[in-house]
Amino acid sequence: MSVAEWKPAEGSASPGKPDLDSRAHIEDFVQRFYARMLRDEVLAPIFVHVAEIDLDVHLPHIVNYWCKLLLGEQHYQRHTMNIHRRLNARRTLHSSDFARWLEFFTTTADFHFAGEHTERAKRIAATIAANMEKSLG
Repeated sequence: MSVAEWKPAEGSASPGKPDLDSRAHIEDFVQRFYARMLRDEVLAPIFVHVAEIDLDVHLPHIVNYWCKLLLGEQHYQRHTMNIHRRLNARRTLHSSDFARWLEFFTTTADFHFAGEHTERAKRIAATIAANMEKSLG
């Protein structure tokens, strides 16, 4: 499924969307985002076959990462760039991969969430994608 082909089910978004202002909402976002990404023909192989992520281990790290960035929690203590450098050494990450990741992030956020924290998350995600592309390219 391509990003352009993804069409949310009619009526599946609630009119009063929550913001990414709590750990529970961030967990929900991460679950939705990864569910979409892991069905994608381009990004899924990077996560499943190259990075060989174990979702039970990986997703809590991602939740902690976003809780640190959006809520100021201090549970995430890993070096994100080094992790992605190792991944890039196994499979070169291209600008189109970063753009696709960002599009999935943004569309998932826009469809299910709204508010100040959600807008901040999208800005941060755009910065992350640009910095990763610049650093790894």
